Amino acid sequence: MKKNLQQILDGFHIEQFQNDLIDWFTKEQRDLPWRKDRDPYKIWVSEVMLQQTRVDTVIPYFHKFMEKFPTLEALAEADEEEVLKAWEGLGYYSRVRNLHAAVKEVKEKYDGEVPRSKEQFSKLKGVGPYTTGAVLSIAYGIPEPAVDGNVMRVLSRIFLIWDDIAKVSTRKQFEEIVRHIISRENPSYFNQALMELGALICVPMNPLCLLCPVQAHCRAFHEGVEKELPVKTKTKATKKVYLRAVVLKNEEGRILIRKRPSEGLLANLWEFPNDELPLQIEEAQAFAEWISREHNVVVQSLEPIGEFEHVFSHLIWHITAYRGEAIGQTSESETSKWVTPEQLETYAFPVSHQRIWKAYNE
Repeated sequence: MKKNLQQILDGFHIEQFQNDLIDWFTKEQRDLPWRKDRDPYKIWVSEVMLQQTRVDTVIPYFHKFMEKFPTLEALAEADEEEVLKAWEGLGYYSRVRNLHAAVKEVKEKYDGEVPRSKEQFSKLKGVGPYTTGAVLSIAYGIPEPAVDGNVMRVLSRIFLIWDDIAKVSTRKQFEEIVRHIISRENPSYFNQALMELGALICVPMNPLCLLCPVQAHCRAFHEGVEKELPVKTKTKATKKVYLRAVVLKNEEGRILIRKRPSEGLLANLWEFPNDELPLQIEEAQAFAEWISREHNVVVQSLEPIGEFEHVFSHLIWHITAYRGEAIGQTSESETSKWVTPEQLETYAFPVSHQRIWKAYNE
C-alpha cells in the first residue's frame, strides 16, 4: 500500500539528515569545472550534458563547449551546424537542439539572463522538472527539488519506498519528499549532495553503505534490503535494424554526404549514404544499384570496410559499411553534398559514422 507523505516522514530527523549530507558534500565533493562558480548558463549546459552521460565523458566536452560558446549570447548567436559539431559524440542530439532554442529565447525575452522564476524557466524548450530544480537551486539558491534517477535511487533506499521509479507518479512523490526535506539555507549543496551520493556511494548494484554519510538515516540499510531497491520495471527489448552504408568517392576525390531529416533520430546530423535494405545473397551488388539510382551516379566498385554496431535506448543499428568509387556527380542541395576529406571534418556526424570514416581512412 502506497504511503502518504506524513507516513514517509514520520520519525525522520530532517535537520540532522541535512547536516550530515551537506557536511559530507562540503568535504568530499568532486572538483568539477561547472562547480567553479554559480554561473547559471554554465550550470544549465552541464546539466543538459550530464543527462544520460557519465561525468568523466562530459568534462572534456564541457571545456570545449565553453571555449567555443563562453556566454549564453555566444551560443544563442551560433549557427546550428556549429553547435551540433561541438556536441558531436555526446549523443542524444535533441538535448543540444532544445538548449540552443531555449538560450535564443532567453536572449530575446529575458535580455540574456537565465530566469530565476520556476514558471518562466520551466517553460523553455527542453527544460523539465529536473533541469529546473538543478539550475535554480545550484545557481540561485532557490529550494526547488532536482529529482533524477540517481536521486530516486538514494531516496527509495533512505525512505524504504517500493514504488516503481519508472512511473511518473513515483517521481512526483519523490519531488514532494524533497520539498519537505531540502535545506532552505543551502539548497544548492543539498541537491548536489544527493546527486553526488547517488554517483559515488549509493550506486546501483553494490552500494557502499559503510562509507555512507547518511547511513544512520537509511531505512533500507537497517532492513538489509538496500540491494533490492529501487524497484524499476524493465524496459522493452531493443529492436535491431540492419543497414548498409557507403563512403563514396568520385573522380575528384570528393566524398558524398547527406543530411538526416530535421525531425526524429539524430535530426540534422550528416552521414554517409545508407539504407535499410532486405538481405539478399548479392547484397553488395543490390546496394550498389540502389546507390547508383538514388544519387544518379555510376558505382564502379564496392568493397567492405567492416561491421559497426551502435546501441540507442530503443534500438540497435547494425551497419555493414563499404568503400566505393563513383563516376558522375549529382548536383548539390541543402541535404546532399560532395565534400573534400578536409571539409568533411567540419560537419557533425553520429558516432557510428565517425567510426566508419575512421575505418575508411585506416
